This record gives sequence, C-alpha cells and structure tokens, in this order.
Amino acid sequence: MTGTIVNVVAIIIGSLIGLALKRGIPQNINKAIIKIQGVAILIIALNGVLTAMLVVGTDGRLLSDGALLLLISLVIGCFIGEIIKIEDRLNNFSDLMERKLKADNLSKGFIPATLVFVIGAMSIVGALNDGLTGDSTILFTKSVLDFITAIILTASLGIGVMFSAIPVFLYQGGIAMLARVIAPYLSDEPIRLLSMVGYALVMILGFNFLADTKIRVANLLPALVFPIAYYYIFIHTGIV
Repeated sequence: MTGTIVNVVAIIIGSLIGLALKRGIPQNINKAIIKIQGVAILIIALNGVLTAMLVVGTDGRLLSDGALLLLISLVIGCFIGEIIKIEDRLNNFSDLMERKLKADNLSKGFIPATLVFVIGAMSIVGALNDGLTGDSTILFTKSVLDFITAIILTASLGIGVMFSAIPVFLYQGGIAMLARVIAPYLSDEPIRLLSMVGYALVMILGFNFLADTKIRVANLLPALVFPIAYYYIFIHTGIV
C-alpha cells in the first residue's frame, strides 16, 4: 500500500498549501478560479471519455463504442442515487464533521475532490500493481498530479478537499489489499467501460463549476456499477 499512502500524504500536504494560499485570495478572484477549474476539469474529463469510447476498427478507422451504455448507466445511476439520496447522506456526514471540527463549507470541497481523485483508471490500475507486485510507479505519478490538484482545489473550495484523502485511502487501499482476489475480474475492457462512465461524472462536475449548475453528482455514483455488471452479464458470457 506504499503508493496509496504516498498519494494520501500528497493530497494532505497539497491541501495545507492550498489553505495557506486561500487566505490571500480575494472573493472575486476565487470565483474566477472556480470557473477556470471547471473548464480544466471538463477538458480532462472529455479526454478521458473519448479515450475510453474511441476504438480502432479492423480497417484502421476510429469507431465510437459505448455511447448507449454510457446513457443507460447514467440514467439508472441517477434513478438509484436519487432514491437512496446519496448526496444528502454525504452532505449530512459533512455537516456533522463541520460541527465537530468547526470547519465551514466542508462538503463544498469534499465531494468534488473525492470524485476527481478517485475516478479514473490510474486509481484502479495503480492500486492493483501496488498490491500485486509492489510497483507503485503509477500511484506515485498520480500523487504528483493530485498534489497539484489539491493545492488548486483547496485554494478555492476550502478544507473539505483534505478530507477526500479518507475515501482515497479506503478505495485504493482496499483494491491494493484485495488485488490478488479482484485482479482476474478487472481486465482492460471492464476498466475501460468503468473509466468511460467515471469521466462522464467528472465532466458533470466540471459543468457544475463552470455554470453554477446544481446537478447532484454524488447521486450518479451508482452509475459506476452498471458498466461492470453489463460486462460480466452480457460481454463476458458472450450474449452480446
């Protein structure tokens, strides 16, 4: 779990630096930075979605694959998430932590940062390599990226970003510890489908930053389960 521990430490240190910078940023500049973050997140997420969706056909041409699966995953995920009220539960948890720690607007940074740091193939593949072979190279690279991201996010969204280190530790650490059990089930194809849906959620997060929309991204988290289920029920079994 060396890579995960380094990743968590990088997020915490980056958040502390971001908190120090936040004190000197005027409110109007802070709002402008949030908008620019939205643009950057949109571009990064769009790149992730396209990388997952575009495949090279037998004739050498680029083909789009997975659009219908993406749509169905988001619709089903939204339906389930709204019923069980995931975002409300996360906000209640954040409110509880705010009262105990006397930290304002903790949820403002916690949920977006968790999505940014957790979603993506680097988290899964890096944690698998860390657990199977002890090779932390991918997670070390991710740590550098997350360190920079944590500084920027914390400077505009506050201390909640630091607490995203907890789900990162649980998620990546859990994958690393169970790597030998789950590795046979996480081949390139299910990871590709999972990343496609995951980066779509990050895109929605970018829209929230950019346009001040209030799409409840956390309620879409069940969408991440559907592509894996689809793969093993339909593709892996040869039905489609």
